[in-house]
Amino acid sequence: MSKWRFLDTGILNASDNMALDEVLLESRAKDISPDTIRLMQFSRPAVLVGFNQSVDQEARLKYCLENEIEINRRITGGGAIFFDQTQIGWEVICHKSSIDAGLPNTALFERICEPVIQALGEMGIQASFRPRNDIEVDGRKISGTGGTEEGGAILFQGTLLVDFDVDSMLRALRVPIEKLKAKELASARERVTCLKWEMDIVPELPKLKEILKSSFERCFKITLEDGGLTDHEKIMFNDRKNYFKSDDWINKIKRPKGEQAVVDSVHKTKGGIIRSSMMVNLRQERIQSVLITGDFFTFPMRAIFDLEAELKDIKADISVIKQKITSFFDKNDCQIPGIEPSDFVAAISKGLEKMEIARLGIPLHLANRINVVNDTFAGVLEKAPQHLLLPYCSKSLDCGWRYKDGCAECGECSISDAYALGIAKNMEVMTIQSFEHLIETIEILKGQGASSYIGCCCDAFYAKHIEDFEFSGLPAILLDIDSTTCYEMGKEENAYVGKFENQTEVNLKLLRRVLDVTI
Repeated sequence: MSKWRFLDTGILNASDNMALDEVLLESRAKDISPDTIRLMQFSRPAVLVGFNQSVDQEARLKYCLENEIEINRRITGGGAIFFDQTQIGWEVICHKSSIDAGLPNTALFERICEPVIQALGEMGIQASFRPRNDIEVDGRKISGTGGTEEGGAILFQGTLLVDFDVDSMLRALRVPIEKLKAKELASARERVTCLKWEMDIVPELPKLKEILKSSFERCFKITLEDGGLTDHEKIMFNDRKNYFKSDDWINKIKRPKGEQAVVDSVHKTKGGIIRSSMMVNLRQERIQSVLITGDFFTFPMRAIFDLEAELKDIKADISVIKQKITSFFDKNDCQIPGIEPSDFVAAISKGLEKMEIARLGIPLHLANRINVVNDTFAGVLEKAPQHLLLPYCSKSLDCGWRYKDGCAECGECSISDAYALGIAKNMEVMTIQSFEHLIETIEILKGQGASSYIGCCCDAFYAKHIEDFEFSGLPAILLDIDSTTCYEMGKEENAYVGKFENQTEVNLKLLRRVLDVTI
């Protein structure tokens, strides 16, 4: 058996851990360091972005600063990760020939992950490799991995989640969770797991490290000898660690503002609501990640997690997405009552529509608050809508017009300003007093031969009544409103009959931008 070094570097800060990665890989590439299995820990929670990522696009900087979460950059690619003090990092640093490694591919990643999978098995946890680079337990990630190479050497690393602060992770990373409700947030948390959640008693840290060490020896057919840094590695480390603390390293990659953003969509099916939140790169026209939630039932539960993995880092092209989703359901035995693969395609498609809206000059953070029914955004505008429907709940509480159609245009609320914007565009402006009034109004507009309309309503109202809007057959652009709505206050029944006693706000900036778009 060949002898490798077992290097436990203990607890270090983020910049020192990242500096050591470069030192160890470069030293092995120059044949001045041995093949090594390294274990590491962090002294403070840290967000580690991938080598090719931009910090301000991947981390919530304000939250990290306020909560003393370090931010640094890995020398390996891939996505941003959250690493806290409870996790154990594991690394393989070796010459390619030592493990018969060819080109980096999924098969190689799976082989390097096998020792960790077997170590988990020894602890009674049935884990498996999930392409492209995760170790999972029943669909939930327990170890994310990634790697890089230099010369003839490779560095492949992963995290082992012992305990995990998933709420801090969701808030520290720019995970698309802003619009998720409590139940959906719980669903987002279900995508990861850790030893503490899987075991009655978690082994003490020294025992965990011994289990990992033995598993690497067994799987790689090597002998691991405890060792420290060589004198040469220490010199290199002391020479480079300050650079890995610097802004030049941490903010090495800077992307243009607005290049990356989140797009949300909601699609109603017979089996329930599908909500899709996608992290997208506008310049590259790619979907980086997708979070799918909703009130539907999935058998097995992991099916949605696997579908999300299939949709990671793909071209934002509906034909590509359709092929991926169709192929996924063809290959996997999963049942989602009342929902077809085409429903997931439709949900993602609605998100792509918002990217198209952004290309018409509306910033994506505003485009994300637009829903379109019975046509595309451009298609509705091409029909030159002549009617603007506004919600009564945006009128002042003491306004004499609050509970009736019309507006005094006194300038004291957002409805007054919205009326002015609509009238300036030669539109007929109406105030909707209740759900029944909305349906009656749409029927009247259809009877008058209206081609389309623009409306303002909260996102929750739209989600609940998607089928009603679609069933009407009249194309519409629906703009989300501001302030606390009846749905957030649990008073939707009052609003349904036109008796909601709280004031919302029409998003005038959004309305103005939509009315100013020319097709």
